[in-house]
Amino acid sequence: MTKKGEQLLRNPDIEPTSVVLAEALGNANNAYLTFADKLTEHEIQLQWRYYTDGKAWLAKGVCKWTGKRGGQNEATVFWLSVWEGFFKVTFYFPEKARADAECLPVDEETKQMIADSKQMGKMKFFPLAFEIDSDEQLEAVFTIAEFKKSIK
Repeated sequence: MTKKGEQLLRNPDIEPTSVVLAEALGNANNAYLTFADKLTEHEIQLQWRYYTDGKAWLAKGVCKWTGKRGGQNEATVFWLSVWEGFFKVTFYFPEKARADAECLPVDEETKQMIADSKQMGKMKFFPLAFEIDSDEQLEAVFTIAEFKKSIK
């Protein structure tokens, strides 16, 4: 189900501090704090940046690892945006990973989201967006995040 709301954090001069995020998220702030806290368990870091093309602050969920030759590698796991009363976590998967994603141990609603997701234009990717305002969806989000990390 898609929630109605306005995307927030549009001012490039106001960085998304914990106070700013708490004010923007309102009742969903506790879910965000739980989400942010669990990211370390999954070795994912949030990197906030103002994007001029979208005219908003977005966080990139990044996983870093050391390659076979000792080089530092980095992959984007998800994108996070803040909306009025909720935050959105969006994953982008290659179309070839859809069948494996549909077999993940997640609830039926999430499986339906994967099945219903439309490929993005000519790009061979499909998006999966979670609109989070409580802790209920976090288990599915982290299952999807671990799956995304496994795709190289």
